[in-house]
Amino acid sequence: MTHTDGRARPAKPLTLAIDVGGSHLKAAVLKASGKISTGPLRVETPKPATPDAVVSALVSLSQQLGQFDRVSIGFPGVVRADFVLTAPNLDTKEWHGFRLGAVLAKDLGKPVRILNDASIQGLGVITGRGLECVLTLGTGMGFALFQDGKIAPHLELSQHPIRKHRTYDEYVGKAALESVGRRRWSKRVHKIIAILETVFAYELLYIGGGNAKWIEPPIPPHVKIVPNIAGITGGVRLWDRRMDHAFTEQPPAFAEAQA
Repeated sequence: MTHTDGRARPAKPLTLAIDVGGSHLKAAVLKASGKISTGPLRVETPKPATPDAVVSALVSLSQQLGQFDRVSIGFPGVVRADFVLTAPNLDTKEWHGFRLGAVLAKDLGKPVRILNDASIQGLGVITGRGLECVLTLGTGMGFALFQDGKIAPHLELSQHPIRKHRTYDEYVGKAALESVGRRRWSKRVHKIIAILETVFAYELLYIGGGNAKWIEPPIPPHVKIVPNIAGITGGVRLWDRRMDHAFTEQPPAFAEAQA
């Protein structure tokens, strides 16, 4: 069995799964089954979270976790063909155009695949049947959509306005939770649940992320609160053969112009 770049896939590879967040960087080594072999470990995201600072922190984190054969990265923004387009919760424009996967592949000497963090969370929990949505609640809000197990083109819903020119990030992100308190924040999340049901008519909505635990009941029957660790364990599925297509897309136009 080979990678799309021609390199042989190990029979039972170990995957270093990384979750890049606005507040913390998390990582663990996963067995081929998706079960955790080593970790997880967590460190604070550097401030400012420049590409160089984050890469340095991730290399240091990886060195504490032992051996691995490949790397999966969940990133909080839009990523296309390894190029970061947006990183709203990392508070620096230096990320635009940065090839995080390529840089880490060089530094770690292992193949790397990178995808939006909400998409990876979804890969860790979806059933693969029907239309399934994923909502993540952490420093900001993440969103991913799957049809019969296949990932849909990424929608950066978090940057869309929801009320009085406030974006979803501003409405239910960490700063909003700390500002308005759990009860009002929870009511906002329930409002978003209703909006997503109207827009997407989903079969199931999964809600994860560090702040999902603060959602007050009642939780609708077609909504599931999932463990935040899915943002790590879903990383092993980036290397499934049926995910190969997601890593052969064309670079964004600005990258081609710079080539």
